[in-house]
Amino acid sequence: MTPPDILEEPSTTAPAQTTAKPRPRIGFVSLGCPKNLVDSEVMMGMLHQAGGDITASADDAEILVVNTCSFIDSAKQESVNTILEMVQHKKAHGGKAQRLIVAGCLVERYRDEIQKNIPEVDAVVGTGELEAILAAAGLTSTGHANNSPFHILSQAQIDRAPSAVNQHSRPESDGAQLQIEHSEPIASRPEGDARERAGRFSRATWEGATAALPEYLYSDTTPRILTTPRASAYIKIAEGCDHPCGFCIIPQLRGKFRSRRMSSIITEAENLIAQGVREITLIGQDTTCYGEDLGIPDGLATLLDAVAVLPGLRWLRFLYAYPNKVTTRLLETIARHDNIAKYLDVPLQHASPSVLKRMKRGGTPEHFLKLIEKARATVPGIVLRTTFIVGFPGETEADYKQLEDFIRAADIDWLGVFTYSDEEGAAAFNLPAELKVPKRTIESRRNKLMKLQQKISARSKAKWVGREIDLLVEGESEETELLWEGRTMLHAPEIDGKVFINDFGPHEALVPGTFYRAEITESHDYDVVARILD
Repeated sequence: MTPPDILEEPSTTAPAQTTAKPRPRIGFVSLGCPKNLVDSEVMMGMLHQAGGDITASADDAEILVVNTCSFIDSAKQESVNTILEMVQHKKAHGGKAQRLIVAGCLVERYRDEIQKNIPEVDAVVGTGELEAILAAAGLTSTGHANNSPFHILSQAQIDRAPSAVNQHSRPESDGAQLQIEHSEPIASRPEGDARERAGRFSRATWEGATAALPEYLYSDTTPRILTTPRASAYIKIAEGCDHPCGFCIIPQLRGKFRSRRMSSIITEAENLIAQGVREITLIGQDTTCYGEDLGIPDGLATLLDAVAVLPGLRWLRFLYAYPNKVTTRLLETIARHDNIAKYLDVPLQHASPSVLKRMKRGGTPEHFLKLIEKARATVPGIVLRTTFIVGFPGETEADYKQLEDFIRAADIDWLGVFTYSDEEGAAAFNLPAELKVPKRTIESRRNKLMKLQQKISARSKAKWVGREIDLLVEGESEETELLWEGRTMLHAPEIDGKVFINDFGPHEALVPGTFYRAEITESHDYDVVARILD
């Protein structure tokens, strides 16, 4: 596979006897989830098309942008700390930074407070106004059509200066003007309309929050700069969320659920593949709702069928699934295509019916176990990933034990446990104080669950030894230069365990972003070791 060119500037010719205006250098920090990363890539693409140059060095940047996350307390704190770090770059004697822009979820929640408490911030850009990044940076659309649908920023550039262009979490243009998909009427799901009437999306108590909910959707014509490793990319297929989960403020931050047009997603996938991308991950807050607002039955399965057959695509997966939206057709679609990862990420959040009811999620452990059984029967060898929240208000020791028993019975391959974060604006924030679980108890329960999962994972990974696999090599290990790292189709980017490579086989060197055949030779609690085959 030939990797695409990296950071190829659009060729422009200045008119005779005219001095070209210097292109401002712009550094990005992208915090939080892959969905936020796509937003950063879109803003970078817009800025590049409008005359800016993306730099991987904060010291060289004249404009600094921090795309923030505010999902839970720790994410908010990381966002604030990063903003303050960029303030220091702006203040530094001899530093070039003249402008600091804060974007993303933190802006939707604390729009006025950010600029009031951190006066060094020159502009803020919310999740629904990505095109406003141009005015914030003092740029306007040039109307210039790029020669290539994408400008690829290499991972090596990002790694050299992680404080300037960084993904902490874990493009394109073929028209004369920046285009956004919400130029067409935005459709919505009946559930979303009903929950809006019931106040699910209310931000009335958020000082400075705009009255209108975000409605932005990027499209295949929107400029975008990829910052993921050259063989892999994300496509955001939908934005927002309509679910009533009591612990979550994402609907207020991101707006109602809205799907992109299927034709736009397919065109974007084709553009990515043409640029050398071989692994595509479809993302959304709930991808299993995809198409419901557009009147497409089993929309995600239909979309997967359409994307999976695109020539040149090696791996395809989606994140994340809602438990009651995993249909038989979706599972059969996963099973039918060899290049769709046999992988299902379905956040269950808990297994106690009483806790799930207070979470406004619904479900029972019996229902979840039937779903898992059906997935394993329909898709042989499927790998399951889920997340749970411990310490939700009212969680008793009996509730916790029920969750513990469920984890033993479900035998999940990849599992994450979050401690409950009391978020102002979420329904659970207003539950009686006597229901709130002490932090010490929450941490204890999380630790016990992770120890339990460690044993389950170790047993699971031991079964991998001796398997031959296709391995996407990512590069030298961050832990030691003596090992390299890669992923199988059963590892989602950034969030699952690792495959360490200690034997290059017949190769003197490996090429990052390339697929190799390999054999698993040993296993550990979450990771495995492999050797490259001939």
